[in-house]
Amino acid sequence: MTIKEAIKNTTKKITAIYAEGEANSIAHLAMENITGTSISKRIIAGNITLSKSQIDLLNEMTDRLLQNEPIQYIINESWFCGFKFYVDENVLIPRSETEELTEWLISNSKLTDGGLKIIDIGTGSGCIAITLKKRIPGAEVWACDISEKVLEISKKNAINNSAEINFIKLNILDNETWKQFPGFNIIISNPPYVPEKDKMKMQANVLKYEPSTALFVPDNDPLVFYKAIAGFGKQHLSNKGNIYLEINEELGEITSTLFRENGYSCELKSDMQGKNRMIKASIN
Repeated sequence: MTIKEAIKNTTKKITAIYAEGEANSIAHLAMENITGTSISKRIIAGNITLSKSQIDLLNEMTDRLLQNEPIQYIINESWFCGFKFYVDENVLIPRSETEELTEWLISNSKLTDGGLKIIDIGTGSGCIAITLKKRIPGAEVWACDISEKVLEISKKNAINNSAEINFIKLNILDNETWKQFPGFNIIISNPPYVPEKDKMKMQANVLKYEPSTALFVPDNDPLVFYKAIAGFGKQHLSNKGNIYLEINEELGEITSTLFRENGYSCELKSDMQGKNRMIKASIN
């Protein structure tokens, strides 16, 4: 079987659960992982025959894909803002909306002097914190998460990307733990924000494989993490400091209201699809 035939066959098989364009992209990711070749090289070398071990590995990957397992977990790799991150089922797969949030912060920070102190709350893979350190090298970046397993992954990603981050274990919902932190100019977070009642609206690959604790919140308190971050900001955010948050597109107005009621000014921002997916809350 040639590289070209393998991509075509894999795409055809997984269209059972993915749209054709997405299936083709996934097939290319699998082939890149197996052969170590870029898409341009695969096009040029499409008639090269795969070895038996490569075919066996592709078949194994395809079987896992047909069980709705995300390709990123199969190959333990995901890209975010141009940087490569190790991911597994302990951490969320980085999303394009989170890239937009991170780029928003970076674009607003270009006008600031050095000495920025930034904290990423609920860091997961570390993709936000590490990207910020790489793109704003003069900043002092902190990152926290409730899980030791998650922090092991984010620390691994920091080493792999040569980024110096201050990692610390923290349950942001426990305000007794906040006192261990210094002040910050910027807080950023992509906290859990999907109400439990919306589980059935989500894709099978997300529900079955991605960590539920990083996704879901109680139906009776969907803003629980935003309340905690607003309180943390009042204690640890410097004068004229900012909070950047990814939000539930259906809860944009009430999330903004929460921060305004806590003394912040608030800007609601749409993503590239026109959905209200992020806010910036500022201390005036």
